[in-house]
Amino acid sequence: MAEDTAPSSPGSSAMNGGVTVEECQDMIQRSLRTPMVKFLKERMKKAGCVVGDNFIKAVPCEKRISGAYVRGTGIMVCSNNLTLQDEVNQAVIHELIHAYDDCRAKNLNWANCAHHACSEIRAGHLSGDCHFKREFLRGYMKIRGHEQDCVRRRVMKSVMANPYCSEAASKDAMEAVWDVCYNDTQPFDRAP
Repeated sequence: MAEDTAPSSPGSSAMNGGVTVEECQDMIQRSLRTPMVKFLKERMKKAGCVVGDNFIKAVPCEKRISGAYVRGTGIMVCSNNLTLQDEVNQAVIHELIHAYDDCRAKNLNWANCAHHACSEIRAGHLSGDCHFKREFLRGYMKIRGHEQDCVRRRVMKSVMANPYCSEAASKDAMEAVWDVCYNDTQPFDRAP
């Protein structure tokens, strides 16, 4: 989920059953050593956008989201909504794809429903958010077509949270950009 404002103000308590900010910050540090995160950081650097030491931060969030990319600030990982290292890794990867999109598309406008939908399609498809195992654990047990259904469901949820995008505008935007954005696998050679 890409946003223009920070999810909440920093603190150190685990409000919704997640981990503390300090525990989450340690998990982020472990995440930075994973191959996918290292690859995305390297590609951002090659695109001219360096991911500094404070670019990814743990914060408590008021919304039930795992993280957010905030232009000009970086990535916020919602400590109070996450409990496992795998969840933190996924949040960091997803938000790094948004950051990469923002870096490579100098005219990206997060208030534009089509722009937002495109980045959400890419992040959902390329991050592994919709892997069969994750979908199964969420209670979605469809055998065929689960990945695209999952991406569509998650794109709609995220874009509809954008104050500039109604449900109809979100759906229209997603459908308009689906083919181009789903097939855009940059910075990867193919979908991971």
